[in-house]
Amino acid sequence: VFKKKEEAALRLKTDSFVVESNVHFPTDYNLLWDSARKCLDMVGKFQQKYPWISGWRKKHDWYRQLKNGMRAVGKASSSGGKGKEERIKQAVKYYLTKARVLQEKLERSKEGFPTGDIIDVALHLELDRYMGFLNKFIDLLDRRVLQGEHIPHNEKAFSIFEEYTEWITKGKLNPNVELGKKLSITTDQYNLIVDYRIMENQSDSEMVKPIAEVLATRYNIRSWSFDKGYWHKDNKAFLEKHIDKVVMPKKGKCNKKEQAEESHRSFKLLRNRHSAVESNINELEHRGLDRCPDRGYGHFRRYVGLAVAAYNLRRIGQELIAIRRKQEMAERELRAAA
Repeated sequence: VFKKKEEAALRLKTDSFVVESNVHFPTDYNLLWDSARKCLDMVGKFQQKYPWISGWRKKHDWYRQLKNGMRAVGKASSSGGKGKEERIKQAVKYYLTKARVLQEKLERSKEGFPTGDIIDVALHLELDRYMGFLNKFIDLLDRRVLQGEHIPHNEKAFSIFEEYTEWITKGKLNPNVELGKKLSITTDQYNLIVDYRIMENQSDSEMVKPIAEVLATRYNIRSWSFDKGYWHKDNKAFLEKHIDKVVMPKKGKCNKKEQAEESHRSFKLLRNRHSAVESNINELEHRGLDRCPDRGYGHFRRYVGLAVAAYNLRRIGQELIAIRRKQEMAERELRAAA
């Protein structure tokens, strides 16, 4: 549809952006509330199926007390004034006391919950999963607030529902933090997406070689542009073996040779054209790929794939409509001339 000749070379551009998952902003105290709430929900499902289960008559009081405890910690954390740290600690102590009592009650009660069919087994598995989160966030909140410990990033979790969610800081002013997954896309001069990758805790520079190994063997590529986040001397050396013109601005100070290369007219021209991929990203976000409403990582991946396919189909459709209009205009001109 786009190429005049099938063997025409491509001019590629690669950039990344964040597709947000459908989560609220995470703190250890509101994730503790999420975990406790879901544990109580599982107990409620057992009670609904087996009304004779005892010991949970005041289940709704548990919801109320734990939610009030979470709100008290949030209020103490957001307010100012004298004695703020002590107020936070007192609120956290009360909240953790309630959470630990619930934890102990769940441990005692779950052995008595039936396992009569596959639905019961599934409920037990869900309860165990949410109890695991409950234990985790009790520990994290205790260590962070009461013991003054710095929690390593790899021990943190950002959602109990969308566990694949990453905390992403891209250096932007607004928003300065995004919650989801980074998506790397590669587009050509026709604004079609020729490759996309969901990044698994990877930096931009780690994506270059896997993408290039696929695209360099599949297509005839004349030029390929990136932004500074993709720069690494090994990446550039690898690409230059396969691509005529590689535009990869150096991150940091350039030496004389690199400065001369980046000052060259062709480098500047291709670097200016790189903004087209940012326009493609804006269109994707505007058409729904800013945030995934679906649940689960499998559905997240499907949503991204369908969004990319829909974007490409729309671009092809636009081009076919433009070609058809030109043909109709030419036919009208011929009839008018006759």
